[in-house]
Order: sequence, then C-alpha cells, then structure tokens
Amino acid sequence: MKRAAIVGIFAGLILAMALIIHFGLAEVGAALHAAGLFGLLAITAIHLAAIAVMGIAWWVVAGGNRSGNGPWLYIWGRLVRDSGSEVLPLSQVGGYVLGARAIAAHGIGAASAAATTVVDITLELCAQIGYTALGLLLLLQLHPGDGLAIPVLLGLGIAVAAVVGFVATQRRGADMLDRLAQFLARDWLATIATGAGAVQDEIRQAYARTGGSSLCFLLHFAAWIGTATEAWLVLKLMGVELGFGPVLVIESLLYAIRSVAFAVPNAIGVQEGAYIMLGAPFGLSPEVALALSLLKRGRDLLIGIPTLLILQLLEGRRFWLGRPAPAKMAVREPNGPGTRD
Repeated sequence: MKRAAIVGIFAGLILAMALIIHFGLAEVGAALHAAGLFGLLAITAIHLAAIAVMGIAWWVVAGGNRSGNGPWLYIWGRLVRDSGSEVLPLSQVGGYVLGARAIAAHGIGAASAAATTVVDITLELCAQIGYTALGLLLLLQLHPGDGLAIPVLLGLGIAVAAVVGFVATQRRGADMLDRLAQFLARDWLATIATGAGAVQDEIRQAYARTGGSSLCFLLHFAAWIGTATEAWLVLKLMGVELGFGPVLVIESLLYAIRSVAFAVPNAIGVQEGAYIMLGAPFGLSPEVALALSLLKRGRDLLIGIPTLLILQLLEGRRFWLGRPAPAKMAVREPNGPGTRD
C-alpha cells in the first residue's frame, strides 16, 4: 500500500474519532441504540438488494443471456467489487480490479471482464450524475438560494465533461485504452494475451448493444435511489421525521463528495464530515448524522467481511487443486483518479 494511502487512512480515522468525541460519544451512542440491531439488519438487506440490481446491470451490459452466463456470477463480482472498495484499504480502483478478477476466475474471459467493468463503471457514473442532478433540483426546491447549489452545479458540469472524455477515450482505440489502463491496473491489462485490442473490441460490442446499455443505466439509477431509501429508513428508526426528498438530497450530494474524494481509502472521515455538513440545513443533528454514517460502516463490514473470506477460500481452493489462475490482475493502487459505496 502506498504511503499516501496509509496517511489518508490514519488522518481519516483521527478526523472521524474527533468528530464523534466533539459531538458526544453518549449522544452518538444513543442514536445508534435507537436504530438498534434491526436497523442495521434492515439497511444491510436493502443494500444487498441494491448490489443484486447493480450486478444484474453489469450482466446486462455484458450481453445478458447471450453472454452464456447467468446474472449470479456478475452479482458475485459486484459483491466482491464493493467489498474490496469499502472494507479493504484500497481506493475504488482496487475494488474494480478485485470484482473483475472474481468473474474471470469463473470462466469469463479476462478481456471481457476488463471491458465490461469499464463500461459498467461509465454507465454507473452517468446514473450517479443523474442522481446528483435530481438531488440538486430537490435542493433548489426545498432551499432556494442555498449556497451549496453553485458548487454542486459546477461539479456536475465537470462530471459531465469527464464522462464525455472517458467515453471518447474508450472509443478511440487500443493506444488510448492502454493509457486508460493506468486507472484500471496496468499490470492486469498488460498480461491479457490478446492485449488491449481485444479489450477495445469488447468495449465496442458492449456499447453497440444500446438496449443493454440503456437498461444498465436505468438499473444503476434505481440502485442509487435505493441508497436514499436505506438512510430514510434508518432515520425513521432513530425517531427522526425527515421526508424522503431531503434524505435524497443529502445522500446524492454525499456520494458526489465521496466520488471527488476517491483517493481517501473507504472515504474515512470524509463521509462523516459530509453527513454533518449536508444534514445541518435540514435539521439533522451532528450526532444523528454520525450515527447514520457509523451504521453504514457497520453494514459494509457485515457484508464485506464474509464476502472477502469466501473469496479467499475460493482462491485457496483453486490454488490447492492446481487450477490455472485467471490472467494476473494486480490490485495496485494507481497514480491517478479512480468512482460507490
């Protein structure tokens, strides 16, 4: 792990602990107690459903039934992707590589795993832009003239430009894709026997299936809405009467901030501070905001730890049985940016 990542983790932990201590351990604990074990299990169940939807979105963009594989393999890959991003001290890019490796280990060609990961990430980012735009519209309706509107609008403009550039890069050919590989583990793509050209062909095929791309986008958008449902339910259990609209504003802007702070592993400290800042205009107290963030972290551990243990068992079993491993997909932190919870 890079020194910067280690520094980021410790700085984030210190910030998170400082916020909890500042706003009161007892108060945060009381809010957590109000949600209870039922609240944790409820948001875990909702999040698992969202992960299944996102896995199906990946399967759809990979060709659906025409790919020769059922959706369960891609749901598993998505589960591994998110677990790697949220539990291990990796940036989101590390999670992408783990997820792609997980499906490649079960018969998906390495070029297809790489290409469909790139396309799925792109369409998910497009859906997130739509989600953030919806949050911005609701913010302007609920709090006209709010100071957050201008930076969010500027951020949306930059995100749209980035997506346009990202898609153009994918379509320009193998040379450009090789540069893009810096963001998706160069060591992995470099070891694919057919090289970047095969990945480029797979990307073109994925985009050519316009129906699949559109459905992938819609499924991701539905999953983003699901994140607001989780938070709304938890707040309800804590006795906080906050409408779904304000919760959606908070959640959509939170994930926009997390995307900008992609370099901080697990967004430690960033998520906690963002919840306090975004919740304040809607009357969400800091201790409740922190409790909500901690419950989400608990949810990620509840899902991520068993997933990564199962992944390790599968990798160990493959090693002992002497089965050939998929093309090397090194989970190496890149030098540049990487995109969810």
